[in-house]
Amino acid sequence: MKLQIKTLLMLVLMVLAAWVAHASRPTELMAKTRGNPKLEAIVPANFGTWRQLQMSAGQVINPQQTELLNSLYSQILTRTYVNDQGSMVMLSIAYGENQSDGLALHIPDVCYPAQGFKVNGSGNTLLSTKHGNIPVRRLQTELGQRKEPLTYWTTIGNQAVQGGTARKLEQLRYGFRGQIPDGLIFRVSSITSNTPMAYELQAQFISDLLDAIQPPQRQFLSGLL
Repeated sequence: MKLQIKTLLMLVLMVLAAWVAHASRPTELMAKTRGNPKLEAIVPANFGTWRQLQMSAGQVINPQQTELLNSLYSQILTRTYVNDQGSMVMLSIAYGENQSDGLALHIPDVCYPAQGFKVNGSGNTLLSTKHGNIPVRRLQTELGQRKEPLTYWTTIGNQAVQGGTARKLEQLRYGFRGQIPDGLIFRVSSITSNTPMAYELQAQFISDLLDAIQPPQRQFLSGLL
């Protein structure tokens, strides 16, 4: 009799746990509340001293990953910009409407080595802008004679986050509110062997871009108002 009662209680608890898990599962896509943001419209072709090059000077996205990228992201924007001094920066933004566990952002730390690049150095830092600080990660990458320092960050919902744990915690925070957050990877890179100069140029590009857009778009791209 005691064994039957114990078994029944375990069954009830299992059913209850399954019900709670189902009831608390987030169902509202945060992306729907944004009014379908379009990266092409948000990021201007010309701003400050920068203008878009119609012919890209570098391969930003690996064509072999197109099928995977299309399954992970709702939109991908890749452009190359040049300033009035002739310095170039490559921009890549990959946006996903659904940042659930199965559709998490794929970061450059993984993607670049998968494309054959060596990562010779990496580190986290805060990128300072007049609108606030962005937690960014910087990589020194190399493929043959091509040296490509890059700066990137990720967002979950309206928050820029750094590291897998922070991304997971932000997902959970939205999940407790019944929301499925969107997210993006914002990456800028330069083809040069002068890494310090590249990071300085990228920081200037980011600052100029954030200055050129409105607060809602700025928050969408960087978590800053």
